[in-house]
Amino acid sequence: MNMTYDPQNIFARILRGEIPNKTVADTEHTLAFHDIAPHAPDHVLVIPKGAYVDFADFAARATAEELVDFHRTAARICEGYGAGYRVISNSGGHGGQEVPHYHLHLLAGRPLGPMLQR
Repeated sequence: MNMTYDPQNIFARILRGEIPNKTVADTEHTLAFHDIAPHAPDHVLVIPKGAYVDFADFAARATAEELVDFHRTAARICEGYGAGYRVISNSGGHGGQEVPHYHLHLLAGRPLGPMLQR
C-alpha cells in the first residue's frame, strides 16, 4: 500500500499549531511530543517538520540536515530512558500506520515484552 501525504493529517495540523500538544523537544526540523493515547508510561512521538509519509520516503527525500536533526533529537530523548526503550515506525496498512506522516514511537517506562505477538 502506497500512501499519499495528506496535508490535513493530525501531525501536519499539530505542526501548523491548529492542535495543541505536550512538547518534549522542538528543533528546526523536528518536533517530539507525548502521545495522547500512550501504550507505555513514556510514549513520545518524534516527527519531522517536513511532509514525509513514512521511513522510506523520509530516508529517500529528506536533506542531510533533516536526517541528522531528526535522529539526534530522538537520541537525546532516548538518553533519558535508562532501563531501556523501544523505537517503532509503522508504514502502510499491514504495518499499522494510522497517520500518513512519518513518525517514530519512543516507548519506555516498563518491560515491553516481545516485539510482536505470534
